[in-house]
Amino acid sequence: MKNTQAYIKEHKDRFLEELLELLRIPSVSADPKFKDSVAQTAKLVAQHLRKAGVPKVEVCKTEGHPIVYGEYIQDPKLPTVLVYGHYDVQPPDPMELWDTPPFEPVIKVTKRHPQGAIFARGACDDKGQLFMHVKAFEAMKKGKELPCNIKFMIEGEEEVGSVNLEKFCKKEKKRLACDMVLISDTSILDNKVPSITTGLRGLTYLEVEVTGPNRDLHSGVYGGAVANPINVLAKMIADLHNKKGEITIPGFYDDVDEVSKSERKAMNKAPYHEKAYMRDLGVTALHGEKGYTTLERTSIRPTLDVNGIWGGYTGEGAKTVLPSKAFAKISMRLVPHQDPDKVFKLFKKHFEQAAPDYVKVKVIPHHGGDAAVTPTDSREYQAADWAMSQTFGKAPIPVRSGGSIPIVALFESVLKAKSVLLGFGLDSDAIHSPNEHFGLFNFYKGIETIPYFYQRYTELKQS
Repeated sequence: MKNTQAYIKEHKDRFLEELLELLRIPSVSADPKFKDSVAQTAKLVAQHLRKAGVPKVEVCKTEGHPIVYGEYIQDPKLPTVLVYGHYDVQPPDPMELWDTPPFEPVIKVTKRHPQGAIFARGACDDKGQLFMHVKAFEAMKKGKELPCNIKFMIEGEEEVGSVNLEKFCKKEKKRLACDMVLISDTSILDNKVPSITTGLRGLTYLEVEVTGPNRDLHSGVYGGAVANPINVLAKMIADLHNKKGEITIPGFYDDVDEVSKSERKAMNKAPYHEKAYMRDLGVTALHGEKGYTTLERTSIRPTLDVNGIWGGYTGEGAKTVLPSKAFAKISMRLVPHQDPDKVFKLFKKHFEQAAPDYVKVKVIPHHGGDAAVTPTDSREYQAADWAMSQTFGKAPIPVRSGGSIPIVALFESVLKAKSVLLGFGLDSDAIHSPNEHFGLFNFYKGIETIPYFYQRYTELKQS
């Protein structure tokens, strides 16, 4: 990999400038007004793949946003790795909490990133991380050190549930055929403590609507006589947890995978400093399900959280209104063996039965996905472990993540391929939040590490 690593060092400034260009496009998949920007981003990703040396590149239409597909097959006898990533990003709201405009990337030095970090929406999730793969491929191709076949599938709907990806995978199953899937959409524990994600929680995401009177009412004339939907919704949400932090939906825990004491003990050996954790978040105490540590609560236990709640008047000044409706968006992170559809039905039944007679409720499904656990004794994991050891100078720690990437389970069921989650962000990089960022150290470390993964994986596959 000498030629490859030399090429990376020589062109690192250009790599950064090209990433900044990609980050300037507001590819927000959730908002229809950004449809043209999402399409523009897909075209730019395709251009970068072609410039990197990928001979076959196509922008594939779907019922929603396009999928960028590329492939380089130098020898059918060699192993084939499918690289997955997404070019769409979360909405930047609330805009007023950004220190700099979300689509005008800037580089700033921080305590966690003394070499500088790129501040922009999508910097870490996932434009910066998918771009590592494009540049790693370019460096290997130019250095004539590419040891295997590589395919790219980069979608534009990950942040809205990958609604068309399953259809695409089933339709293009032969074209997507591979030995494994490589994904960089996760994090490491610390820049000095590399790690590999070996587990992801599943997801059920939904919206609830509570309706009281048939119109907004004057809160002085009607207050005290008519139920306020916001008050009712707030009480119903509060009742979804008990004092122990447990979720009160009947049957919710029936299928939860119970992790052994030995695995829990090993999990809690990961570097974790509670005071630093709280200081970083600006909280004075932590809260969660009793009987579990913070590391366990955020990885092996299911959760239920309100992601947004609204109703009535929220503008400037005062308006004394008793609203007709109240709404909330709710996500449930699931663990292995919990079925997203079953959990949705359990929630719906419970929420409808819990509603008092003086309101009507509606539960609307959005999207979801299964949890996934990847083995640590596979060739894929061993190759990732070796690659990180080469560039970080120490072996990575296997960790389970609290996040969800539903497509991992999809790839295994449709493509019959295991995934490796080789991420390089940090949990403190504010993904999905204002001031999202991605360290320059992490960006370049990813580009340096990925070629070693291909090298080692090919060796192990052919041994």
